[in-house]
Amino acid sequence: MSKKKKILIGSILAVVITAVVVFNLSNKKEESTEVQTEKVKRGDVIKTVSASGKIQPVTDVKISSNVSAKIMRLYVKEGDKVKKGQILVSLDRTNYEAAVNQTKAEVLRTQSQVMNAKANLEKAQQDHDRVKGLFEKKLAAEAEMQTATAALLTAQSTLASAESQVQSAEAQLAQTMDNLSKTEIYAPIEGTVSQLNKEAGEIALGSQFSQDVIMVVANLAQMEARVNVDENDVIAINLGDSAKIEVDALTGRYINGYVTEIANSANVKAAGTQEEKTEFEVKIALAENLDVLRPGMSTTADITTDVRNNVLNVPIQCVTVREPERLKRKEGVEKDAAIANDTANEFVPNKDGVVEVVFVIDNGVSVAKAVKTGIQSESHIEIIDGLKENDEVVVGSYRAISKLLENGSKVKVNNEKKAKKFGDQSDGDEK
Repeated sequence: MSKKKKILIGSILAVVITAVVVFNLSNKKEESTEVQTEKVKRGDVIKTVSASGKIQPVTDVKISSNVSAKIMRLYVKEGDKVKKGQILVSLDRTNYEAAVNQTKAEVLRTQSQVMNAKANLEKAQQDHDRVKGLFEKKLAAEAEMQTATAALLTAQSTLASAESQVQSAEAQLAQTMDNLSKTEIYAPIEGTVSQLNKEAGEIALGSQFSQDVIMVVANLAQMEARVNVDENDVIAINLGDSAKIEVDALTGRYINGYVTEIANSANVKAAGTQEEKTEFEVKIALAENLDVLRPGMSTTADITTDVRNNVLNVPIQCVTVREPERLKRKEGVEKDAAIANDTANEFVPNKDGVVEVVFVIDNGVSVAKAVKTGIQSESHIEIIDGLKENDEVVVGSYRAISKLLENGSKVKVNNEKKAKKFGDQSDGDEK
């Protein structure tokens, strides 16, 4: 075969191959992305803050001694109910009784000194008056007058000192009697002994600066939840906010409550480490008190911080983000597909350089709609702008929403898959 024929055949083959490739490419259909959808509806969106903590009594009193002594007798045991004014503990009185007797003797001694001082003052006053009368008649020397005056002043001073000593002794007696009375400890409130830390024979340490707790008496008829709220969430909580409380020991049961107190000072855990966590204690009053509740039970509270009634909302997973460049209309998509915002300039990015969007289905194509969102619950998010009621939005799969879908992607709706995974509730919920 001649060289010219070979070149001619090769050229023809190249043309044929190119034509086949072009034909195949032009007739190849874009692969559709399988998605699940729901209609945009109106409903209530409730924003909550979740926190965990413990059940504690509203009122609990730590019982400690104001004096140091051996515990002679405990009149109660843990779990006992007590009435206000009931005796709880008796301490060793020996040293305090001796102190009372000693100060009583001191009071008697100083009182006797006062009596002597008064007698001396009376005699000094009489001597002074007698010498003064003689001095005025020029029958006594000036030196005698001065001596009598000095003796009177001394007697007055001695009486004042003796009376001061009596007051000091009486004050000391009151103190020792008060200490003696503190060797018996009484219940300050009606409640239950929720904790007992000491036994008879142990020493109770009395101090004004620290507590040596003998027992805790709590009013178990009024309980509350004390939960620790993260510093980023606590600013959303206000006094009076309603809450739903779940106690671990009461599986499946919820107790209603409301916020009564928000701490001003933080609790910092693991300070200075990578695990450092800053939280604030929030107290929640319980709307009902159950006999089964005990101090220290673990609890979780969902505090309602905001409610939006009858607003447009979609499942949280519907809302995703895209860079403006990725939101340009796909090439080859016909204009009658109603692609909204079909230029990147109409998608205004946020401070992070991305746009919040929801994908709406229109004639088998995913349409990216920029949305303005509001509050969100655990499952749904409020849509302030960008969608309208009954728009068909993509709710799954997560991979399709987060990665695959573009503005103009062809899609295949398969809601049977959603029904198998989540349970088909869409039809019954539609308005």
